[in-house]
Amino acid sequence: MNLPNTARFRRLCGIALVTVLIAPPIISASALRTTPESPIPAIEHGLRPAVVLQGQPVSTKTLAAEMARLHVPGVSVAVIHGGGIAWAKGYGVARAGGAAVDPTTLFQAGSISKPVAAVGALQLVDDGQLSLDGNINDRLKSWKVPASRYTGSAGVTLRELLSHTAGVNVHGFPGYAAGKPVPTLMQVLDGRPPATNDPIRVVAEPGAKWSYSGGGYTIVQQLIDDVTKQAFPSWMRTHVLQPAGMARSSFAQPLPEKGLEDAAMPHDVQGQPVPGGPHVYPEMAAAGLWSTPTDLARFLIAVQQSVAGKHEGWLRADTARHMLQPVKPGHSIGFDIGGSGVDAHFSKSGDTEGFAAFMVAYPARGEGAVVMTNGASGSVLASELMRSIAATYGWTDFDSRVRASVPLEASAFDHFIGTYAFRDQQFVVRAANGHLTIASPGETPERLYAASPQELFVLSQDVGFGFDGAPARPCRSGHLQLGGQQVPFHRVE
Repeated sequence: MNLPNTARFRRLCGIALVTVLIAPPIISASALRTTPESPIPAIEHGLRPAVVLQGQPVSTKTLAAEMARLHVPGVSVAVIHGGGIAWAKGYGVARAGGAAVDPTTLFQAGSISKPVAAVGALQLVDDGQLSLDGNINDRLKSWKVPASRYTGSAGVTLRELLSHTAGVNVHGFPGYAAGKPVPTLMQVLDGRPPATNDPIRVVAEPGAKWSYSGGGYTIVQQLIDDVTKQAFPSWMRTHVLQPAGMARSSFAQPLPEKGLEDAAMPHDVQGQPVPGGPHVYPEMAAAGLWSTPTDLARFLIAVQQSVAGKHEGWLRADTARHMLQPVKPGHSIGFDIGGSGVDAHFSKSGDTEGFAAFMVAYPARGEGAVVMTNGASGSVLASELMRSIAATYGWTDFDSRVRASVPLEASAFDHFIGTYAFRDQQFVVRAANGHLTIASPGETPERLYAASPQELFVLSQDVGFGFDGAPARPCRSGHLQLGGQQVPFHRVE
């Protein structure tokens, strides 16, 4: 199932089941550095699911086989060990019939753009040009956050925008396909055509709760434009990307033709090229970064070094440490956080149309990894691959979850069978071969297991499906349970 990254619930972009390819993908690789005791072969052969059944052994798969099963044409990986980049490697192809993926191949980073943009905003705080806790309307020039019954005289703050606690709407952005008109940032902010999003507004009390908002980071993009009096991609390149050694990365949207020559092309859940190529994301701070795993590993190292006070010219130590402090369990400014002590880590996932990526770093260990893919089902693959990397390097936070399954009588199936909707997505539960399956319409089903008479789960991702109502009657509603959060669903007649 192609739900969002299983360890976190930043973007709930839908359920998409995948089919199996007849032939495996082309596997080619280019390594920056390996050793005779290289961990790479074990990682390539140790991909594992998010969930394993209690009493059953962990079933591992090869990277090649999972690329084929999930229709992901290309994958790129970089691993941090000993405080530096230990190795980087590419697999598969950037596009059908095209060049092999290598460590220099560019991918869209999606929401991984957010912590990179957050560092830019925090640099302006370090320089005294912005305040974390002042009303941002005092610094916005070209556009102001419209007053609402929630803003009052205090308005919203940069801290709230960067930590998804500003009460701002617009969860994420779908981008603009090739040939479609691309709105200006001002049109995006006000939800005016050709922008396809709602107007970006404060719709809840600032500071009251955490609610993921790409819209909030779009306001930050306008703030950086206004304060620096420079175009966002140019300022970010000079002050954030280049000083971190991210020479291949860019916030340019669209990417210039010359850059596209070295870029991976996006693919859908069936492995087919996205028509027209990459979508354009004028919401650059929220989703516009083009990068490589090697460059993002350099970014993670720069954050680690800043925390240790070794990169003060990029981000002050107290600011970097503040960035990683929780604003609510599991979330900080720009990142998702977890673990404690030597196992404390920060991470972020990202996906755009036909791309998916994930990165994680352990400051105390001087370790981490980045995985980027050019397939719509790449989030599943990135999670499986990250679990293999974690098993090899001893990061226990990414172990497969062990779940007990209870028998479910066939007479109970009618309670679950049906079509359900959440947000703008649907999934279908059916009975087949003596068990229940789940799939998006038109996709290949995945088996469901019962954790209880009212909760079902799959093995591909750590997500629970809670079904409400009396077991003797068809379920009318329920919720997805993932990462401590719930998203309601309802039956579609």
